[in-house]
Amino acid sequence: MSEDSDSLWVQRTLAGDPQAFGELVRRYERDVFNLAYRMLNERGEAEDAAQEAFMRAYVNLDRYDPERPFKTWLLSITSNHCIDRLRRRRLTWLSLEEPLPPHPALTSDIPGPEEALLTSERNLLVQEMLADLSPEYRLAVILRYWYDLSYAEIAEMLGTTESAIKSRLFRARQALADYLESRPVSSLDPVLENS
Repeated sequence: MSEDSDSLWVQRTLAGDPQAFGELVRRYERDVFNLAYRMLNERGEAEDAAQEAFMRAYVNLDRYDPERPFKTWLLSITSNHCIDRLRRRRLTWLSLEEPLPPHPALTSDIPGPEEALLTSERNLLVQEMLADLSPEYRLAVILRYWYDLSYAEIAEMLGTTESAIKSRLFRARQALADYLESRPVSSLDPVLENS
C-alpha cells in the first residue's frame, strides 16, 4: 500500500466516490482496531472506538494533509479518541478478562501445552503492566514497540516533540521496571525463567 494510492483514494472520496473511503477502511481497519484494542483493553469498546475513528476521519477528510502519511493521520485520530475514552472512564485498572493478543515475537506456530501456558502468563503480565501505565505512556509504548514507529512519527502523531516522546518512553520503561520490582519474585519465576 503506497501513500500515493492513499492520497488518490482520499481525493476520490472528496470528489464524491462513495466506495473510495471503503478502500481506505479495508486497508487500515486492522491497524485501527489493534491500536484501539491495545489502548482500551476491551474488544467491544475497541470495535466501537475503531468505528468512531473512521467516522471522524471521514467527516474531517478535507483537513487531511496529503504531505503526511494517511495511516499516521488515521492512527492519530484513533489514539486521541481512545485517550478521550480512557479519560471519561477514569479507571486506573483495566479488566483482565480478555488478554491482549500476543506480540508476534512471543508465539510460535505450534506451541506445546507448557509453552502455551508460559506465553499466556507472559501476555497477562504484559497486559497488567500496560494497564498500570497512564494512557499517554501506554500509547507511546504501543506505537513504539508494537507498531515499530520512529520517535519522529510518534511525535508527529501526538503533536509533540521527539524529546518529549523519548522522555515518555523512558518514564514508561522506568514505571514498568518499578512494576516488575514490586511483584513477588515467586510470581515472576515461571514467566522470567523462560523469557
